[in-house]
Amino acid sequence: MNILLRNINPVVVQRIDELAKEKGISRQEFLSRQLEMIAFFREQSNRELHLENLIDKNIQMMSKCVHYMEWNAKSLEKLHHSIENVVGEIEEL
Repeated sequence: MNILLRNINPVVVQRIDELAKEKGISRQEFLSRQLEMIAFFREQSNRELHLENLIDKNIQMMSKCVHYMEWNAKSLEKLHHSIENVVGEIEEL
């Protein structure tokens, strides 16, 4: 599909040509790529936002897991000491 643009500032056209030349591509290819980026920018931004939210949720869940793992470790340590005390008392009998 073709797009025709009129009344573009010559300075802007010159800068576009410079940017295209730096990339080793034609003005048409440069503008085509830029338009594609513009067209899909919002979609990409939404995807990135969704992934950032997922990462935040994972971090929160991992933090909760760490808390409960530490709590379990302390509970197991207390249980271990209680068992050792009971075993010691039984051995004294």
